[in-house]
Amino acid sequence: MKRRMLGSVIGLGAALLIAGCGAGQITQTDRQVAAIDGASVDVRDIAIRNAELAFPGDVQPPAYLQGSDAEVLMSIVNRSGTNDELVSIESDEAANVSVQGDREVPAGTALNVGPTEPGAGRQLHAQVTLEGLTREVRPGQTVKVTLTFRDAGDASVELPIKAPAEPRVSEHDEEGGH
Repeated sequence: MKRRMLGSVIGLGAALLIAGCGAGQITQTDRQVAAIDGASVDVRDIAIRNAELAFPGDVQPPAYLQGSDAEVLMSIVNRSGTNDELVSIESDEAANVSVQGDREVPAGTALNVGPTEPGAGRQLHAQVTLEGLTREVRPGQTVKVTLTFRDAGDASVELPIKAPAEPRVSEHDEEGGH
């Protein structure tokens, strides 16, 4: 009898231990995101990936000045079995948003948005420009835009400024210092 009770107590203790192993745990991977600089947003079966503003290389220090234009970079992926269309892009932080090129996003394809056409014309391509920014935008700040799709609906995304293509050179590097 004592053996049976001892076995039951051990069994119950093991069951409670196993059931509680993951309770209250905070994993290191539960909030990981892709290692890209741009923003990512999903709206139904449309995935917006690596959304950002082109790096402003013509102003020192780098910034988009109030009233200037900014090129938008992103990929829009249609993961559904039906075609969709980018109807509009709006931002309260620009006087106008210009959308040129392809707007249709066929099922199972991607629409690449940027100033240059990728892949020698083999992919869908659009050029989006935020015209007349209403404020100065520096690296580390974002500009909010809302994309409207015919079927998927609205998706709001905060566009950061893309990291520069060239590594930053400090004054010490130019003088030969360490």
